[in-house]
Amino acid sequence: MFYPKIIQGGMGVGVSNWVLARAVSVAGQLGVVSGTALDVVLARRLQSGDPGGHVRRALDHFPFPEIARRIWDQYFVEGGIAPGQSYKPIPLFTAEPSQNILELNTLANFVEVFLAKAGHAGAVGINFLEKIQLPTLSSIFGAMLAGVDYILMGAGIPRSIPGILDQFAKGEAVKMKLDVEGATPDQDYHISFNPEAFCGGEAPKALKRPHFLAIISSATLALTLARKSSGKVDGFIVEGETAGGHNAPPRGPMQLNEAGEPIYGERDVPDLEKIAQIGLPFWLAGSYGAPGRLAKALALGAVGIQVGTAFAYCEESGVAPEIKQQVFCSYEKRELKVHTDPLASPTGFPFKVLQIDTSISNPVVYQARKRVCDLGYLRHPYRKEDGTVGYRCPSEPVANYLRKGGQEAETQGRKCVCNGLVATIGFGQVMAGGAIEPPLLTAGDDVVNIGQFLKPGQKTYTAQDVIDALLA
Repeated sequence: MFYPKIIQGGMGVGVSNWVLARAVSVAGQLGVVSGTALDVVLARRLQSGDPGGHVRRALDHFPFPEIARRIWDQYFVEGGIAPGQSYKPIPLFTAEPSQNILELNTLANFVEVFLAKAGHAGAVGINFLEKIQLPTLSSIFGAMLAGVDYILMGAGIPRSIPGILDQFAKGEAVKMKLDVEGATPDQDYHISFNPEAFCGGEAPKALKRPHFLAIISSATLALTLARKSSGKVDGFIVEGETAGGHNAPPRGPMQLNEAGEPIYGERDVPDLEKIAQIGLPFWLAGSYGAPGRLAKALALGAVGIQVGTAFAYCEESGVAPEIKQQVFCSYEKRELKVHTDPLASPTGFPFKVLQIDTSISNPVVYQARKRVCDLGYLRHPYRKEDGTVGYRCPSEPVANYLRKGGQEAETQGRKCVCNGLVATIGFGQVMAGGAIEPPLLTAGDDVVNIGQFLKPGQKTYTAQDVIDALLA
């Protein structure tokens, strides 16, 4: 097993894209693509005309060309859609997804991993959120078809994933428990994926089983996963509350400081000695993106570090160039500010929000946005009165949420994380009336130090600049 000194974090929707992951892997570290919402990313790349022809290049290597042809014919627009035109919507995932969305999502994960791995021998990983369950099985299968080397997963307790990797490696059908709000103990809700049926009876029988790294915040969770997972856990990424994206909630009752942020205490500091005693390699994450932090992590028993924020604003990341310019401008003015918002994410996990004027972290921008849930990755499955599964999101229109049995208090302060993150990479949907979905930026507390990677006279920096600084 390859123990990289640096793991590049899997960030946002398309922030950790194949370009960034490939650059990090070529440099000898572990490049990681974000596996979140890759189906919508692929669909919008194709509707943008497939700049550079990279998607077409990957599709030519997909082992089931009829599927690739169908998706290409459905979404590709020569020269890209016209300015001001809305992107074609894609189907929403359900517990019983259509063949169309399964094909799009499987292909999307294949494309991202294939492009990240093309032309070099370095290792590539893909990052998933346990909280986003509905696309998980087809996402993993698509990534494995492309030969992904590592699967990383956090935002939950992914005990079933190691065994699923074992089954997919043997070409077997898999089933995963679906968390359904209001379900009774005797009700079995699950999602399934049959490679043979998906591939028309010719599923591959021997895929490489990727290594599995669980993203955790405590020794208790590490021990649970090591002992009770369905298969082998190969290591841990121990993430602190200063990391970007979703953070683990504080242990015990939620308490907020004067700024409205969760208060973390001694109970939330992971016991690294207990984690080390498990005997599996681990990496440290959360404010380790600075020279000297790698040596600190090694001294604490880790084999390396995971770094996200520093890579999020480098040249190769998927953040739209104009947004990067705003971030660097705010850096120069010493105006960068990160707020750990306990309400923004529909997951219920605290979410780090980088506050800039044009994003929905700005109350004026947020209030001007009409609530809509047209991507649906963070919807909550819930048990309807007849026992079937329904779907609701605290960020959807309030009346819709209440009609589905939700409570109004659960909708307060929620942001549309799905659309906000997609807009951050330049694929914001054009809404009714011509407005474009505003972005939602996330970053760790280390974002205030991104200038350390700028060389004299430079306005931007590269992934290699980050790696050189961290290894120095």
